[in-house]
Amino acid sequence: MEEKPQHGSLGGLVAGVREEYESGRTKELEWRKAQLGGLIRMITEEEDAIFDALHDDLGKHRVESFRDEVDVPLISFPCNARVVPEPIGVVLIFSCWNLPIGLALEPLSGAIAAGNAVVLKPSEFAPSTAAFLAANIPKYLDAKAVKVVQGGAEVGEELMEHRWDKVLFTGNARVGRIIMTKAAKHLTPVALELGSKCPCIVDCLDSKRECQVAVNRIIGAKWSTCAGQACVAIDYILVEEEFAPFLIELLKSTLKRFFTEPEYMARILNEKHFHRLTNLLEDDQVKSSIVHGGNADPETLWIEPTIVLNPPLDSDIMMEEIFGPLLPIITVKKTEDCIAFLKSKPKPLAIYAFTNNEKLKQRIVAETSSGSVLFNDAIVQAKQAEEERAYNVGASSGLTVAPQRNPEHNTMEECGNRHGERGKSWEYR
Repeated sequence: MEEKPQHGSLGGLVAGVREEYESGRTKELEWRKAQLGGLIRMITEEEDAIFDALHDDLGKHRVESFRDEVDVPLISFPCNARVVPEPIGVVLIFSCWNLPIGLALEPLSGAIAAGNAVVLKPSEFAPSTAAFLAANIPKYLDAKAVKVVQGGAEVGEELMEHRWDKVLFTGNARVGRIIMTKAAKHLTPVALELGSKCPCIVDCLDSKRECQVAVNRIIGAKWSTCAGQACVAIDYILVEEEFAPFLIELLKSTLKRFFTEPEYMARILNEKHFHRLTNLLEDDQVKSSIVHGGNADPETLWIEPTIVLNPPLDSDIMMEEIFGPLLPIITVKKTEDCIAFLKSKPKPLAIYAFTNNEKLKQRIVAETSSGSVLFNDAIVQAKQAEEERAYNVGASSGLTVAPQRNPEHNTMEECGNRHGERGKSWEYR
């Protein structure tokens, strides 16, 4: 019999199991089949020992043990079963400020479609949008079953004192922890849509045209999406040393063409977020790494698209989600080195990769873990990936109001075109 581990060795035990998982062995089909076969052999070969243990612990007769815990109960045959879907009940939705319409109405429509009653709490940081939702949703929807509640953090805290059948929250991890803690009092299931540092791998592409298309899409996924204030925006780029100078020059020239006026890019939400972002550039080693941009206007809360080359990996800009128009570029010796780099970091919501290398694509999908993987485009998300992505906080993920279909992590492999076909898509846009 295996010895019961002492408390002092539990840390090593947990680390060892995680190391086995990271090795990739548990993902192999043969390993899974072998373990399930071992379970069957254990039940078959150790049947008497199982009966003895159940008798010692619970006084169960062998017949009862055989019927309930060892054999397939004959009482179940013949019969049939079916799953009848039903609404969860009353759903509380906390929407966010960076996509205050889309990420309010999307979960709201899903909850309504499933037959639930809903209370929507829009973000107080988008007050005009919150006021619009509060004024118009009662006009167009059933005002008795669908409510909108405005207010700040204190209103959110008061709402969480009540029992809900499900809570959906889009925002940062700090508030997400508060939501989960308060929900635990009522054992309320929670779906969290949180942030992360989404990397973008840029391989040495086959032509100048493909490089330009890649840069267009990178800019669209970084600076044209609420100035980078989106959880699936590109956070940083990984690229080979030799290719980095060309990529940077192409980014700079394209940015100048795309953003000829400051108002062509969204502003930063408020002074707090503005100062948080500008403080990321105040680190001397980060400031000296700026290769483009760096200007900011506190009056208009505008920050110029900024590129930083190889900032220290332990600097704040590389340790926390940027959520703004600052783009670090990290160089590697070989593109394949990106795999080890990503495995050393927390799981991101998405990994983007611009490459024609099929082997590299396969390695990214097989050896890394993220909510989704997208090739030759960025920020576009398959619906299944949105609903089933795995978040680094380990919470039930996505904005669904139904249980997860299976416990496995589903990595969505997409190939960069808008219509879901397999293969490359290099059309300009």
